[in-house]
Amino acid sequence: MTEYLITFNDEWVPAHTPEQIRAKAIAARVVVEDMLAADVLIFSNGALDRSTAVCSVESVDGKPTFTDGPYVETKEHLGGFAVVEVPDDEAARYWAGRLATALDWPQEVHRFPGPGQARRNGSGGR
Repeated sequence: MTEYLITFNDEWVPAHTPEQIRAKAIAARVVVEDMLAADVLIFSNGALDRSTAVCSVESVDGKPTFTDGPYVETKEHLGGFAVVEVPDDEAARYWAGRLATALDWPQEVHRFPGPGQARRNGSGGR
């Protein structure tokens, strides 16, 4: 099984009324429930935008320098994501397609290294 990140950029989402956001949340929740039932969902969060950024950090002279909020020059912000563990690209595309259809905005799919590779390479993992 391979882990995939399905994500959307907050900048891709047009302005919505509170009622439209509630309807999108209900539609997305159906997909998340289906992911849970299929035992493919690792983690998800669809409530991110510029306002949820705690800080940005960059290296200045070899030391971390923290700035409140998102990186000043950033124009794009993560809007939400789901991490799924599925057998192949086709299955990841299926779930991304379900989310894109439910939310009616674009999604991107990113493949992580194979299971256990992140831990073996020293880059974390679950």
